[in-house]
Amino acid sequence: MLMAHPVVLTGLVNRYWALSVLDAAEGESPVRREIEEVEQALCVSTSTTDVHAALIAARHQLPGTGTLDDSVLISG
Repeated sequence: MLMAHPVVLTGLVNRYWALSVLDAAEGESPVRREIEEVEQALCVSTSTTDVHAALIAARHQLPGTGTLDDSVLISG
């Protein structure tokens, strides 16, 4: 599987969170389209189909990040 360069992945995650804050602060904001583009890029970069899964995958792929407890995601 191809993996995004850590710098690119870090930039996408940081951009997603920054845009999310702007979007939440303004309700129906003009940054919505940009958020969707960043979500799409995150999903492609992490080989996922959902932005939440993409953020978790990014956290596990980035150097220096530990594995946090994602047990709520495991269906059993």
